[in-house]
Amino acid sequence: MDFNRNQLFLVGLLLLLFGVQFRMVNTFTLNQPTTKFLANRFQAPEDAPIQSMFVNSEMTIPGKIVKPPLWVGYSLISIGSVLVLHSIMLPKPAG
Repeated sequence: MDFNRNQLFLVGLLLLLFGVQFRMVNTFTLNQPTTKFLANRFQAPEDAPIQSMFVNSEMTIPGKIVKPPLWVGYSLISIGSVLVLHSIMLPKPAG
């Protein structure tokens, strides 16, 4: 399936806006279910905290803080702008 002009413009615009958002926000704080999912999937067993039988296992976990690198925002902005400019140069869809 080939992308037509409108679809390419939409993808480029979304990437451009995501890049601007990544540049404007310094950190993201994940919610509790996402933090718990990441801890269950990617945490080594020796890094897991020791839980006593008296401690409630459904304790509130502080949200994981994610700091995206600077290059992510810049690359999304540049790729999005190239796609938008390229979509303007394509011929209009028939019909």
